[in-house]
Amino acid sequence: MKNITELFVAIMVAMVFVSCEPVEKRQEAKGRVTDEDINKYVSVTAEVREGKRSNFLLLKSEGLKALTSFQHGLGTYVGTNGRVQGFVVSGAQEVIVNILNPDGTKVTKTYPVDVEQCFDVAAEWAIFCGTGSKVWEWDTSVGDGIHGMGDVNDDCASWWTIGNPESRVAAEGVGATFTLTAIGSSIVKNRTDGTTEPGTFSFSMTPKANFSRSLGQFTTSGATILSARNSKGGEVENKFEIVRLNDDELRLLVIDMDGRDTYNVASEGWGQATHWCFRAVK
Repeated sequence: MKNITELFVAIMVAMVFVSCEPVEKRQEAKGRVTDEDINKYVSVTAEVREGKRSNFLLLKSEGLKALTSFQHGLGTYVGTNGRVQGFVVSGAQEVIVNILNPDGTKVTKTYPVDVEQCFDVAAEWAIFCGTGSKVWEWDTSVGDGIHGMGDVNDDCASWWTIGNPESRVAAEGVGATFTLTAIGSSIVKNRTDGTTEPGTFSFSMTPKANFSRSLGQFTTSGATILSARNSKGGEVENKFEIVRLNDDELRLLVIDMDGRDTYNVASEGWGQATHWCFRAVK
């Protein structure tokens, strides 16, 4: 009986010691990374070009026993050793590092980055976003053709127009705007009822083959442009052909014909399209 009592006491003492063990130690035992691990293995460095800290980033987490992602100005990099074009504007920026531990817990750490000069930045960023952010509204100078149906080669909607897009999407007609921001490549829709909707955008200035008006493509994720439903079936679009782009005007269209991604405007002639006409807010 004495031996059983002594064994019971020993077990209780051991349990007390475990319960009193620092939480940090118990976390380490579960495989969570520590601040020491993060400081040792994770780094965000601006690549030096021509003697200046550039907008290209060297991202490392090799050796860290956790899944790591780096959220920078133009998207997210997932990996342990990468080089990315992180920003398109200079100045004080941030990279957010998200770490997923093996036990499912998450750690987030922000790394400041001072970009002295940007390199290899597409000129269109300044058109879409100005010096950082730019607001776009409906271009009412084209009259009822601001949004609706027309030929793929028309300058704006002409066959069937809806001069006020509010008839299709509430609060996204004349008076509504959307803001494009370079940092985070974000788009924010600003409706006339005071609500907003955030998302991201990207663009490629590669013209669509066999479509002479195409300058490239504008793509959104999450929020999209104002009244983004097409004229064919009312589906919401998130990929558009850019048919005019300058400091003051942004005109987009979607080819509504079957097989639109492969539709050959040059050989097949006319084709139905949905048009959107915007202008920069001054």
